[in-house]
Amino acid sequence: MIKIEVRLFAHFREGRNKKQVLELGEGTTILTVLDKLNIDENEVKIALINGRDGALDRQLQDGDILSLFPPVGGG
Repeated sequence: MIKIEVRLFAHFREGRNKKQVLELGEGTTILTVLDKLNIDENEVKIALINGRDGALDRQLQDGDILSLFPPVGGG
């Protein structure tokens, strides 16, 4: 088992905690976390692992911090 911290931004926080710790199986990817949190992968604009860009199929390691951002509009 691994333990990671997930930080959600903007509308991803709606109905969810903005920060949460998840215990997951070895080999877990960002896609697995998105599925667990019921977030469509097409809604994710930026995924950061420990502050660095992460591909959605990248495996997570114990102690990782995963930050998820949707597209942000504005002007």
